[in-house]
Amino acid sequence: MKVFKFGGASLKDAAGVKNVLQVLQGEGTAEKLVVVSAMGKITNALEEVVKDYLQKGNFKGALQPVKEYHLEIMLGLFENKDHSAFNSVSELFKELENFLNHNRSTNYDFVYDQVVIYGELLSSTIVSTYFSYKDVKNDFLDARFCIRTDSTYRDAQVQWEETQTQIKLRVNPQNLTITQGFIGADPNNFSTTLGREGSDYTAGIFAFCLNADSVTIWKDVPGVLNADPRVFKDPQLLEHISYEEAIELAFYGASVIHPKTLQPLQRKEIPLYVKSFLHPVNPGTAVRKGQPILPKIPCFIVKKDQVLISLSSLDFSFILEKNISEIFSLFHKYQIKVDLIQNSAISFSVCIDNKFNNLEKLLNHLKATFRVSYNTGVSLYTIRHFDEVAVQELEKEKKILLKQITRETVQIVAIP
Repeated sequence: MKVFKFGGASLKDAAGVKNVLQVLQGEGTAEKLVVVSAMGKITNALEEVVKDYLQKGNFKGALQPVKEYHLEIMLGLFENKDHSAFNSVSELFKELENFLNHNRSTNYDFVYDQVVIYGELLSSTIVSTYFSYKDVKNDFLDARFCIRTDSTYRDAQVQWEETQTQIKLRVNPQNLTITQGFIGADPNNFSTTLGREGSDYTAGIFAFCLNADSVTIWKDVPGVLNADPRVFKDPQLLEHISYEEAIELAFYGASVIHPKTLQPLQRKEIPLYVKSFLHPVNPGTAVRKGQPILPKIPCFIVKKDQVLISLSSLDFSFILEKNISEIFSLFHKYQIKVDLIQNSAISFSVCIDNKFNNLEKLLNHLKATFRVSYNTGVSLYTIRHFDEVAVQELEKEKKILLKQITRETVQIVAIP
């Protein structure tokens, strides 16, 4: 069987849902498992619901646009307003409101996971029901029954043995199955999420557990490009890349593939294709074992809104392994992702991602032991397979705060 993943951009409106069905029919609907993300920018909208709920104690104003958005899509898909899809979606919103009305927890990460999962549940319910409406038989699967995780909310770790057992029990590989990306459940059956943009990872998990023939991620770009077209001019398509290269690109921040997606696929040598849902017959990018990167050109990646922290000892003593171990234990404690490290005898600099908003707590802890300086709102630029022309072009009109060069990669922390 094959695993397909469709992201929010492909499902942003009724026309998008219809196009997804056309793409699927062109590929054949049998022996497919389809993973869908929340529609459009609904995850962002649900994050606003969480914010208003915890900060203002009122969620209805932020939730109303979410309801209206999904209603508009359904009105574009179903001719009869009495169709069961409308009732199914209404029940999901009742579930969400019931949680918000009765929840007593103020833990942001916990509340976040119980709320944002409804983006995927709504999306998959609408897609599955629409497919049935168009006489395309499918099995609807709540991924929380299959993707079993620990209780690290917003960044849950997969419990692989139980997950594999549940997937094999609940998925018929001969059929078309519609399920959700990004979401799972912990041992107490509370909802969890696998990290922002984690739907790709979900596709990789199902593919691994089902020994799938391939995974295809359907995007609004032609495939994996050597640069983000929203940031860089005239990006080029990478037609073939290896698992190793794809993992490197994803780790450095290439948004087209979630960093964890490649690991389960590489273990079983399951090929990954990244293709355009706008031009489904085009070949896109193939990721396989041992593939050289073609064409061999510099690849540009940028991660915005990063934080550069520089530490030095209060008494000018050396920063040694013991100090570094203590620093990294704090990164782990406050869920800080480190993207770059540079150190000298008495200083230690890191570029970090503060996605869990724990920077202030981290800095207060570090200031007890080190002299601390930091810059927020910086950008981390990475060039894989760099040449001098690429580096010079990237550095133009930027204030460079840190630069690091290895054999294949240049990284620059700069104020844009």
